[in-house]
Amino acid sequence: MIEALRYVAFLAFPVGVAFAAASDLLTMTISNRLVLALGAAFVVLLPFVGMDIHSVGWHLATGSAVLALALFCFAMGWIGGGDAKFAAVIALWFGVTDGFEFLLLASLLGGGLTLLILSFRGVLLPEVVARHAWVQRLHDPKEGVPYGIALAAAALAVYPHSIWAGLVVG
Repeated sequence: MIEALRYVAFLAFPVGVAFAAASDLLTMTISNRLVLALGAAFVVLLPFVGMDIHSVGWHLATGSAVLALALFCFAMGWIGGGDAKFAAVIALWFGVTDGFEFLLLASLLGGGLTLLILSFRGVLLPEVVARHAWVQRLHDPKEGVPYGIALAAAALAVYPHSIWAGLVVG
């Protein structure tokens, strides 16, 4: 029973971020409920990784710092509000050490994604593809970039060597 709980705990984060990426791609939104659920899962799963109060404080500080930076980016119109909250909750999970790697990777992947989307918007879409509302949104130059995809990809790349991987390895 405990072993099964460890696997559920191990999968909570990657499944949540993958769902957020899919949601951002298809609807250009990341649900507040999903961000809150990821934050709550962090708290609930802390006992599984045996994190001490000092480390919890650093994780909270990292998430708060990323939230402040991301909200500034949102205020400047560079990212969406959902992306800002999503980046912060991911940083909460990773803390300072893995958080820096996450932010660097997310920046690189986000830049690549932005270039890819801008290139995509420069081509004429076949009618069979253009019928889908989510493809139309991606193709519309007035729409933003679903940056949650880059955030999720960076999070999934960092996750295997984070403290959370120890849930099934340790």
